[in-house]
Amino acid sequence: MSAPASAPSAAPGLRTEEAFQRFESEPSLEAEIFHKRQTVCRDCILDSDFYVFLRNSNDLPRGRAIVRRKVEVKVVSPQKFRVNIVIVEDHLMIRDVIKKVCSTEFGYSVVGETDSGVQAVELILKHRPDVVILDLSLPDMDGFNVADRVLKVIPSLRILMLSSHCDDYTLFRVEKSGVHGFIDKNSNTLDILRDALKAIAEGRIYFSQAFQTARMARRSDPRSFIKVLSDWERAILSLIGQGLSDEEIGERLNLSPRTVQTHRSNILRKLDLKGTPKLIAFAVEHGFTQVQSKHGSIPVYT
Repeated sequence: MSAPASAPSAAPGLRTEEAFQRFESEPSLEAEIFHKRQTVCRDCILDSDFYVFLRNSNDLPRGRAIVRRKVEVKVVSPQKFRVNIVIVEDHLMIRDVIKKVCSTEFGYSVVGETDSGVQAVELILKHRPDVVILDLSLPDMDGFNVADRVLKVIPSLRILMLSSHCDDYTLFRVEKSGVHGFIDKNSNTLDILRDALKAIAEGRIYFSQAFQTARMARRSDPRSFIKVLSDWERAILSLIGQGLSDEEIGERLNLSPRTVQTHRSNILRKLDLKGTPKLIAFAVEHGFTQVQSKHGSIPVYT
């Protein structure tokens, strides 16, 4: 089906309630189906998967979207629309609490849950939820890897990260990861979780006070690692902090041991540190060793 030759007149569209009534009263009316992540229009009603356009095909505005397909659809009343959520959290008790409050108190629909990063990617790509609650520390793949993989496939996905780690480097990686919110599990309450989910589901962002304070401190410090170290140097510093040798780091990052040694020397010089023991201490103190990827999964460094 092709787009019309000219855009329709600028007459005001139907309100959601009027559109829903019209669809019920005119069963022969054509409903053009667009995936909700591709098109946003005020003249529609929401169900959990699609925007349903209550217009004949000739009335569709030019350039709004390409018709993906035309199907029979059971229209859901706007009051029944619920945000779909996947929960990724490796602590069973915390995951159960989050699931319960999201379902019974916050009004969301939990369509999947897991304690595994690998399974999280599969669940997210299968269910394509509106929001993912994502813990950073997982047994098989860290939350940064999960976010990186799913956002490449579903760039419109909204992600709220959770962590008990609020060190400088972890929060820096959160900032650069492209997620839409972060709250720390040590100092934030369920009310904060409610506010964060509401903001993210509505297309806004929500970052905890600890995150904002750390970001301001990094940006105001002329000697901050974000200003003196390159991406490669930060990646190597993280692995040095974990106790890996030059050979092991080179194998992990596909670099020669000699190149890793050169990076190590440059990091020491830029941070004004003397010797590898102090470099390891710096990495630990600033959180470069906190969120690690296990079982051979290579972390995403940004």
